[in-house]
Amino acid sequence: MAEGGPYARIAVVTGAARGVGAAVARRLALRGMRVALLGRELDSLRQVAAGLPTEAHCFEVDVTDEAALQGAARSIGARLGPASVVIANAGIAAAGPFATCEASLFDRVVEVNLIGSANTARVFLPQLARTGGYFLQVASTAAFGSAPLMSAYCASKAGVESFAQTLRTEVRPAGVGVGIAYLHWTGTDMIAALDDHPVLRALRSHQPAPARRVHSPEQVAGWLVRGVELRAVSVYAPPWLRPVLPLMVSAVARRSLSALPSEELERTTGVLGAVAPVPPVTPPQT
Repeated sequence: MAEGGPYARIAVVTGAARGVGAAVARRLALRGMRVALLGRELDSLRQVAAGLPTEAHCFEVDVTDEAALQGAARSIGARLGPASVVIANAGIAAAGPFATCEASLFDRVVEVNLIGSANTARVFLPQLARTGGYFLQVASTAAFGSAPLMSAYCASKAGVESFAQTLRTEVRPAGVGVGIAYLHWTGTDMIAALDDHPVLRALRSHQPAPARRVHSPEQVAGWLVRGVELRAVSVYAPPWLRPVLPLMVSAVARRSLSALPSEELERTTGVLGAVAPVPPVTPPQT
């Protein structure tokens, strides 16, 4: 990119300890960006930072804690400069029927995925306005292709999609771009037990062959960083994905899930993938 473009400046990535967040940080650093890594597992963040070719700072922070995010933003501004790219990637998922899902778990998924994304945008918008930067909201095909037994996750991802669409119009006069990334099956901790989990197995097995493919975090990160490069309004991972297919896939999935034994449908799994303990966390640090 030309001198003064976003790759000459600062990127902030939430949920950067592993998976897509870590892979995006690596891709951005390879393009010359200095990177701020935000997440709840400081040791893992430091491991990611150690492998980057550019300057990187780590901040142990929960995106649901706006005060801690504000502190991280001040530190980033002082140490690196104002952010020109912010990737709101932090998210969690839980599987199981809504009727038996603990309210605290449902609320936590929505809080991390939706409120955490709003907090991230609120905290970093002043910096993005200064740089004419770009905010990329990581969503999911669940935003427009809801799946049974994933109510909290689907609701939260539909919420972040609507939030980002609204935000895009509001911040356009300030020169800030807003994009939404729609991820499909991605090989992260969240789906590590894909074939062992009855809900995820049923959802995937009844999809068309191209839609069943699980893409690596590195491959998905490449698509996301290309979206950053283009300041894209929408980023599809994989690129051939469009809303018509997930809607069709969702309808097929609902029919296939109806054939599962009742004991499987009533099974509550809880949080999917590796998740750090719930707050409190320590203040932001490097």
